[in-house]
Amino acid sequence: MSTPPLPDAPASAEVVEIERALSRITYLISRARRHERLTALAGVQLDRAAVALLRQMADAEPMRPGELAARLGVEASHVTRTVQQLQKSGHVTRVPDPDDRRAQRIELTEAGRQAIARIRETGARAMQVALADWSPEDLRQLATLFHRMVDDFLAHSDDEGADPVRTP
Repeated sequence: MSTPPLPDAPASAEVVEIERALSRITYLISRARRHERLTALAGVQLDRAAVALLRQMADAEPMRPGELAARLGVEASHVTRTVQQLQKSGHVTRVPDPDDRRAQRIELTEAGRQAIARIRETGARAMQVALADWSPEDLRQLATLFHRMVDDFLAHSDDEGADPVRTP
């Protein structure tokens, strides 16, 4: 799929500010220190790649490693290594692909579901603290607008592996 051309006109001041805010959020949530604190509070000792894979799988049917790699935007070899690590730790298992018995899909185990649930709960509680002074209406509006933005990003994405599923 080819990338559609960008408009010739510069982005509006509002869009520039949204892009800046998203860059700041991305930086804040991707810091190693934040990951270490989150996983320690959740009682889940997994690296960032493993947590990203579990998050991707949590709301999806079992999928092939190649599909996981496409959805995560990484090389298949990275997924293979992470799946091996998660399989050894009991967080995922391999199951036969019902469409092709020669292939396998990756599925969360109960331990994997519990681990990602603890990570999500811990992250949500930390976010609750940060947004404690926001009104319920402001929080609802932000959630609605974030979902709308993600849906629009996906609709205009040139990533063939883009996941249309909303991830809470």
